[in-house]
Amino acid sequence: MTYLHNLFARRIGGPGYGLKEAPIYKFERIKRAKRAALATNPGKELLDFGVGEPDSMADSRVVASLSLEAAKPENRGYADNGGPRLRTAAAKYMKEVFGVESDPETEICHSIGSKAALSILPAALIDPGDVVLMTTPGYPVFGTHAGYYGGVVHCLPLTAENRFLPRLESIPREILDKAKVLVLNYPNNPTGASATPEFFRQVVEFARKEELVVIHDAAYTALIFEGKPLSFLSIPGAREVGLELHTVSKAFNMTGWRCGFVVGHPLLVKAYADIKDNTDSGQFLAVQHAAATALENPKITWDTSAKYSRRMDGLVKVLRQAGFAAEKPAGSFFLYTRAPMAAQNGKTVGFDNGEAFSKWLIEEQLVSTVPWDEAGANVRFSVTFSAKDRADEDRVLKELAARLQSYRFTF
Repeated sequence: MTYLHNLFARRIGGPGYGLKEAPIYKFERIKRAKRAALATNPGKELLDFGVGEPDSMADSRVVASLSLEAAKPENRGYADNGGPRLRTAAAKYMKEVFGVESDPETEICHSIGSKAALSILPAALIDPGDVVLMTTPGYPVFGTHAGYYGGVVHCLPLTAENRFLPRLESIPREILDKAKVLVLNYPNNPTGASATPEFFRQVVEFARKEELVVIHDAAYTALIFEGKPLSFLSIPGAREVGLELHTVSKAFNMTGWRCGFVVGHPLLVKAYADIKDNTDSGQFLAVQHAAATALENPKITWDTSAKYSRRMDGLVKVLRQAGFAAEKPAGSFFLYTRAPMAAQNGKTVGFDNGEAFSKWLIEEQLVSTVPWDEAGANVRFSVTFSAKDRADEDRVLKELAARLQSYRFTF
């Protein structure tokens, strides 16, 4: 141990940082299990239903835009809080896709993806002792950074009994008295559940009554299988209580591009921009212009949604045939279902939780999924599995069915 160990902040472990092995992140455990299963079964195909990002390239128009813009000398410098083209495209996108009017000058600011925005916003809102209301299971980044500032996360379980919507009325008064922020994400990762206008109206009323900021992570909002996408900001009064985070990652097959925008109450957007100005120097303007090209062509998302809907129909059919109580969600590319308690094939193997089932499925059948045990034993499948075309999609799903058919699962 050197003097350096005494200098680390308590938020990452303090003096003990680096002296003992940190807990292995769930997705790293999955990666290791996949590598081990492939090594044990050389030549056998891994069916990866755990991938949480699109399997396709960005649209050719977007790629061409990046190439063109990257060659322009005027785009080489600092982007700071973003260029006007992305803000204008974002405002047009909000109007065309969601029916939401936004001022590109005061109500929109670019982000280096939603993850970056979620890590920046706690600096603007959280003081020691403040409470953040977050759903579980869910994406933890806002809560992690809130904890860095001395905030406390109060978890709201998402269960099938309440259509994977949080029960706001269940929050204790002593928690509400300290709460500042409610973080939501619909369509939801990992459950795939969608919010309703009625629920969002309840959220607006709840936020006004309890004087909360609502942050809606809308990464999957445009990826729906029928009807019109629902923005939180389309609800009367929502703009007065919150922000919505959009990104080109999931809806436009651009996860690695790292570009999106924050939209909502101008004072909250200003606070985000002020913190961001002291956090990063903005995304490369060529990437911003390419993202603007994507936002100017929302039909790209419609075509992607149709592909995911088709794949979801096939996946639901396969899982139901195997005994899972799988139901097609209304959007996103995730299918979340209860994990089995046991599998029988000559002998019985029991599973204590979703992680145990997921680990067994990789080891025994080279089928990768993601376990979620925060609100019951569950497992998440994704329809972003790798497939060259529709025929290959059918082949992958038939192979999944073949690998599951010899087992009888107990739930």
